[in-house]
Amino acid sequence: MGNTAWDKTTKNRDYPAPQPNSRRRFLDYLLGTSALATLGAIIYPIFRFMSPPQVIESAENSVVAAKLSEIPVNSGKIFKFGNKPGILVRSATGDFKAFSAVCTHLECIVQYRADTKQIWCACHNGQYNLSGKNIGGPPPRPLEEFQVNPRGDDVVVTRS
Repeated sequence: MGNTAWDKTTKNRDYPAPQPNSRRRFLDYLLGTSALATLGAIIYPIFRFMSPPQVIESAENSVVAAKLSEIPVNSGKIFKFGNKPGILVRSATGDFKAFSAVCTHLECIVQYRADTKQIWCACHNGQYNLSGKNIGGPPPRPLEEFQVNPRGDDVVVTRS
């Protein structure tokens, strides 16, 4: 090797020093940043989906649940208490009771049944008496009870 025509023609040539290829570097940079942006556009929504937003609990300890005239004897009404519902029940004797309207089994919304005079969860037939105690079905614990204070024509419910 060494005596080939190629060696004879290229032996005495002076080659310029290699210069950085600015076009190639620019295209590499452009390709890299676009790949990084695409990856971010895919991962960011997945991350936001996996981490639920922080729900701020209302600082209110009392709320006007209803007017006295809205709730006849032996009936109930769902009302909003912070970010969760509550249930206001007027018993057959005219007494008011208020509870969290969220079932302790699977967090379904409970309702008052006038025919049985009980609070009932339709999801799995959970039953609570008018003291909030679980008396039938799968609920593991009683409903959270609230205090009821009639003030004029309003019924005010307060956290215990």
